[in-house]
Amino acid sequence: MTKEDWPLYEVFIRAKAGLSHRHAGSVHAPDDEMALNHARDVYTRRNEGISIWVVKSSEITASDPQNDEAFFEPAKSKIYRHPTFYKIPDDVENI
Repeated sequence: MTKEDWPLYEVFIRAKAGLSHRHAGSVHAPDDEMALNHARDVYTRRNEGISIWVVKSSEITASDPQNDEAFFEPAKSKIYRHPTFYKIPDDVENI
């Protein structure tokens, strides 16, 4: 396998404990282990992260932004999932 044939990996980094992983960029690598090493070398040169995820781009499935209306419509019709009409008891702190 030549360098041109290496699969593309998406890189996600967690900056600090308690934070979510965020997309940092992409790397090409021949395998998962090398992708992790490349991601570390490229995206955490100054100790920016405490955790790295690498995922083959071909393994990611995403919704189509052009179909967002139809895709997310079912959630809009379930207003009971939104706490906008619930009365908060006085003894509950509003944070």
